[in-house]
Amino acid sequence: MSMFHILLVAIIQGITEFLPVSSSGHLILLPSLTGMSDQGLAIDVAVHVGTLGAVILYFWSDVRLAMGGVPDLVRGRTDSEGSRLAYLLVVATIPVVIAGLVLSLSGLTDALRSIKVIGWAMLIFGLVLWWEDQRGKSDKRMSDWNRRDATIMGLWQALALIPGTSRSGITITGARQMGYERSEAARLAMLMSIPTIAASGVLLCTKIYATADAQLARDGAIAAGLSFVAAYLALGLMMRLLRSVSFTPYVVYRIALGLVLLWIAYNTGGPVDPPPVRLS
Repeated sequence: MSMFHILLVAIIQGITEFLPVSSSGHLILLPSLTGMSDQGLAIDVAVHVGTLGAVILYFWSDVRLAMGGVPDLVRGRTDSEGSRLAYLLVVATIPVVIAGLVLSLSGLTDALRSIKVIGWAMLIFGLVLWWEDQRGKSDKRMSDWNRRDATIMGLWQALALIPGTSRSGITITGARQMGYERSEAARLAMLMSIPTIAASGVLLCTKIYATADAQLARDGAIAAGLSFVAAYLALGLMMRLLRSVSFTPYVVYRIALGLVLLWIAYNTGGPVDPPPVRLS
């Protein structure tokens, strides 16, 4: 795998993992435009590790609070702020874990690996995000997050198993639908991504453990570092922009990219070997 290819994949994945625009849509478009092959599971693991590190660092105060509450949660207590946050993150993660297992065991995962599916998901869920963002109230904050809201957001997040949906975009949609302020909706979506991306990374690691080699490890380390930087910068930019800008620019971009993908799918047949399904 060339250094240029690693650079492209890491930057694209890093930037789009947390923006509500779907990294899978971008990564399937990359080989269509450049003729490059899919990067493989090892690089997927690497860029997931990089983006996971970025979100943990950016929201470290919240992460530290949740980690500090884990001992209380293990003892069955949720009366502290940290244990309550840890508990709600667990609750929000359960639906996507169950849905992921169902898709994997049923064999439907491969059926969703279609450029048409990604194009339509980009288009439809982009419009749903716009609708909920425009009509949603903005009177709830993270301190209002409860088990009911965490469960509902978890169900929204499970839809991200459809490639092109955007994990961050669909969880933000759910939060806006329930009345969370824009930056708070994004904050919750980012925190929910931590256990989800971690679980996805562990699953991918089990698939490549026996085939890893020194060259692959070197490429992976570079990809992880680049995706970390790209994701951290993208997170910072989005969180700052949300103080004064709605999600409409992202929706416009999603619609445009969705139309491009659908044009490719219906006019050229799309790429022969689309990349693996991703929670993004």
